[in-house]
This record gives sequence, C-alpha cells and structure tokens, in this order.
Amino acid sequence: MDRRSFLRTGAVGAAATTLAAPAIAQGARTLTMVTSWPRGFAVLDDAATYFNEAVNAMSGGSLTIEKKAPGELVGAFEVFDAVTSGQADMYHSADYYFIGQHPGYAFFTAVPFGATAQELTNWYYHDGGQDLHNELGQIFGLHSMQCGNSGSQSGGWFRNELGSASDLQGLRFRMPGLGGQVLGKLGASVQNIPGGELYQALSSGALDGLEWVGPFADERAGFQEVAKVYYTAGFHEPGSGLSAAMNLDVWESLDDTQRAVIDNAAKATTHYQLSQTLANNGAALARLQQQGVKTLQFSDDIWDAFGAASKEVLDENMGDELYAKIRNSFDASLAKSSDWILKSDGEFVAQRNRVLAG
Repeated sequence: MDRRSFLRTGAVGAAATTLAAPAIAQGARTLTMVTSWPRGFAVLDDAATYFNEAVNAMSGGSLTIEKKAPGELVGAFEVFDAVTSGQADMYHSADYYFIGQHPGYAFFTAVPFGATAQELTNWYYHDGGQDLHNELGQIFGLHSMQCGNSGSQSGGWFRNELGSASDLQGLRFRMPGLGGQVLGKLGASVQNIPGGELYQALSSGALDGLEWVGPFADERAGFQEVAKVYYTAGFHEPGSGLSAAMNLDVWESLDDTQRAVIDNAAKATTHYQLSQTLANNGAALARLQQQGVKTLQFSDDIWDAFGAASKEVLDENMGDELYAKIRNSFDASLAKSSDWILKSDGEFVAQRNRVLAG
C-alpha cells in the first residue's frame, strides 16, 4: 500500500480513534494560528493579519485567533504538520509548500502557466476547486480555505542578466512549488528557503537569484539592496493563492455561526489582499527603478524553455488519481474563463492602449 493510500485508510482512521477530542471551552474560543510569514512582511503577513483581525471582529467575541510567526511555535515550513498533529489549530501559508505531502496542493497556490488570480477564484468558488481542496485536506485531517491572493508574481531577482536558457544551468535559485521543479529540469540548483531567510541568502552569495512576490512585497524585503536585475513577469505564479487550513476536529467542533465567520473572513482576505497588492505594485516598481534596479523581461528562448519543462512537470503526477482529478478540473475551468477574458477584458485592454497611445 502506498503512502497516500495509507493516509486515506489507515492513518486518518487511527488518528480518529486514538487522539483525544479537542478541548472545547465554554463560550469564547481561542484558536492558535501558525503562519509561514515573519511579522511585518508585506502582502503575506498583511493577509494573515487581516484574516486574524476580521475573525476576531466578526465573531463578536466568540472567537479569537492568536497568530504566531515562524519560530514562535514552529518553523515556517512546519505549519502543516503542526495543524494535522493538533499542535496548532490552524495555519496560514501557501499550500504549494506542501507538495511533498501531495502534489495536488500546488494547484491551490499556483502552477506554471496556470491561472491568474481571477481565474483561480473562478475555479475555486464556482467550478469545484473548493470541494477538491477539502477532499485533499481531509486525507490529512484538515479543513482548507483560500485566504489571500498576491496576483501575478515577478520573474525574480538576479545578480546578472540571463542571455539565454543555457544561463539557467547551475544557477542557485530560490523557487518553491512546481515552478521550482521546472527550473530544476532546466539545470538550476533550486532551493526552497523561508521568506525570513531570503535577504541574507541573497546578500551572502548563497543564492544567485530568487523570486518572492512582486514589487510591493519585494521592496519591503529589501532585495534591491543586494541585487539590481529584476525580471517583472514570471511563468511560475500567475495568480498566487494563499490558504488557511484548520484541524478538521477543531473545525467540526465550531458552531455554524463560527464557521460562517471564518469562511467569510477568508473570502474577504482574498479580495482585500489582491487589491492591496495591485494598488501598490506600480508605485513600488517606480521606487525600485529610482534605486538603480534594472527591470527586464525574459527572452522568447527562455519562455519557450519554461513552457516545455512546465508541460513535463505538470504531467509527471497524472498517475495519481486525485492529482489527475484536481488538474483536470482546474484545466477545464481555466479554458472556460480564459476564453471569455481574452474576448472581453483582453480585447478592451488592447484597444484602450491603442486608443490612448494615439
């Protein structure tokens, strides 16, 4: 029996019979939420904080979330295990950090050449994505929710310009998720380092480059101080969703009103964070350029290499039944959304730019 089959049938069942039910205080509840974001990190910790405060305010005092940054209870990449084990009640993170648990988690953050932020939310709320997120989460004893989106992420920071796809060979680069696997196929030495450690890794020379979020978040992280080449468009995360996931026993112990508060706070966070990011990226990019940052686009040669390797990576897990189910649902929704967006918003933007330029 493979590990995933065991998780579906053995581990979850054993946990249900051997772990004590969560203690439920009378009246008000305090929920411990571990996050993957250092305190004050633009966009990502902003989203976790907004969600935290929204739940506290909307619940009328029946729920209080106690938010913990990496290192305050567990590490940035240990939040998944902390919640599945009951060490914490919930996490706020990017689910593609957990593709080692199941590769299907990638689709709930971002996949190479995948969905924009709007397309991701279309799938999630109206084409079955949320149900699939919870079908996957239940294997691990989780109730999962989208809880933020940072929009399209930049191609990343580099010490030197890339002339062609061959320059990726041996490049020490930070990129998580399936995008990182794509770079690995192209010869890069891919590393997945928590956000709080990225500045030091780039400044020390341990990394030749990295991707993080976009101008607003990247500026606050200070990457412009140690690298001056910035590719503004990336293949790997066209619309990056964040997630809040709760221990399933804890979720089921809440009453209907408390669940509704958490669910709607997560939806509000997704809307708020995306608009926050897009409202600030342009001005942040201008400031970066004023500090000597050179903004570039990848060459067609590099884009073609990204595309070919992405197809390979996306196909590699199709033998897993649940991964295939998630991907097929995602692709079908994306095809529907993109066709209309191209014929409506896409055409409008092209015509607007043409008319205003004239």
